[in-house]
Amino acid sequence: MADETLPGLRETIARHGLDARKSLGQHFLLDAALCARIAALAGNLAGRHVLEVGPGPGGLTRALLATGAAEVVAVELDRRAVAALADLAAAHPGRLRVIEGDALRIDPAALLPGPRRIVANLPYNVASPLLVGWLRGAAAIEGMALMFQQEVAERICAAPGTDAYGRLSVLAQWRCRCALLLRLPPGAFSPPPKVWSAVVGFTPHAEDPGPALFAAMERTTAAAFGQRRKMLRGALKVLGEAESLLAVAGIEGTRRAETLSVAEFDRLARAVLARGR
Repeated sequence: MADETLPGLRETIARHGLDARKSLGQHFLLDAALCARIAALAGNLAGRHVLEVGPGPGGLTRALLATGAAEVVAVELDRRAVAALADLAAAHPGRLRVIEGDALRIDPAALLPGPRRIVANLPYNVASPLLVGWLRGAAAIEGMALMFQQEVAERICAAPGTDAYGRLSVLAQWRCRCALLLRLPPGAFSPPPKVWSAVVGFTPHAEDPGPALFAAMERTTAAAFGQRRKMLRGALKVLGEAESLLAVAGIEGTRRAETLSVAEFDRLARAVLARGR
């Protein structure tokens, strides 16, 4: 079955009763040209194994299959959408796997062979925890192009000293080169969300900190930004011996979390890890 013989996306939605559900954070992309643009922003997918999360009726999935991707693995929690993708899977035997399940419980490295990329219009309600999980395993991922609420996308890419700069900024930029690639108005989606959305590109850095240092960075940033109005010597007390940690990292205790660069957070996390050992 060729793609041109497939039912349109709106027909697919009607046929399977696939109305977008707020509880699942669903806002569907139905514009084929826009989906193709997002797939292109993911870079050259030729020979890549691509993970998509929350495909819904399959607009972006179709665009990904139109690239040279070796395989697309679509993980979907909504059983209605899994059924709706059956025709698309039949049209691309061996190139589309549809898995019913919770993406928060899935390890991309265990699910797909390499080289791996992740391209997704993420459900708003789980976008941040999904990202943090993928950052933990970023060494096994070649790159990601992910759609978030614009506010979250701006936090990911924010610079130190700005209001948007926070824990997510540090974790993302520590593990990846991040770039805001595309902004989309509410009208691009069905149903339209109340906010703008944006696509962020992620290219993992060559150095893999490993799970122990990543965990130390998570603890450090959680403490530092958990009470961001406090000076670091106060905010980091939950880690114990805050003044000593700051001295080892060469950071003044009177500074606040939002003023630290990613490199300074790296020094602080390494100090936390070293003390733990």
